[in-house]
Amino acid sequence: MLVGLGLLVGACRDHTDMSLAEEVFGADEVVQAGGLHEQAIATNDVRIRFQRRQLPVINVGAGQERQIGSVLNVPHAMRYGEYVWDDKGVPAGKPWILVDLKAQTLSVFRGPDEIGTAVTLYGVDEKPTPVGRFTVLAKLKDHWSSLYDAPMPYTLRLTGDGIAIHGSDVRDGAGTHGCLGIPLEFASLLFRQVPVGSEVVILQDASASMKSRVQATPGALS
Repeated sequence: MLVGLGLLVGACRDHTDMSLAEEVFGADEVVQAGGLHEQAIATNDVRIRFQRRQLPVINVGAGQERQIGSVLNVPHAMRYGEYVWDDKGVPAGKPWILVDLKAQTLSVFRGPDEIGTAVTLYGVDEKPTPVGRFTVLAKLKDHWSSLYDAPMPYTLRLTGDGIAIHGSDVRDGAGTHGCLGIPLEFASLLFRQVPVGSEVVILQDASASMKSRVQATPGALS
């Protein structure tokens, strides 16, 4: 799985020639308008749990589905550079990543439970971020892009031609050449949690791929 690391030469960089926020979201609007947390309710609990018999199901393509047992309580729409992380009480499980391009968020799950979510940058020019199911092919903590002569810390490589998840300056007006840029602190947490071989699902609209959407309610699964 580590063969071909030389192919990762940095196929993306921050791109500020266009104002992504103004063109897509409006200059003063928040980023996350929906996605998995659309039905989050105000509660003191850090986690929104779904009833066991009504778990939302995400269609991740190729006839595969993933059940969502709980998501983090994000009662406000996140802005550029923000993230939430809390894995307290979440049992051991196989980690996987879900990217919602429409909501501009990346979520990491441990089994069916979300343990982290962040606003992400994505491809905005002639190199859009690809959608589909991917695998983390390699991890490079201190990667430096030889193509753009720029740091890409905490890189999780997804394709042989350089598409990756990596730490970035997630800010208004920025985009990438296909990669997924996430806040640096979040990238560090993600890097430690997600091993090589983990599944990454990139969807244009996660909500549109969700079945049995139900009102989230706090409390233990039943």
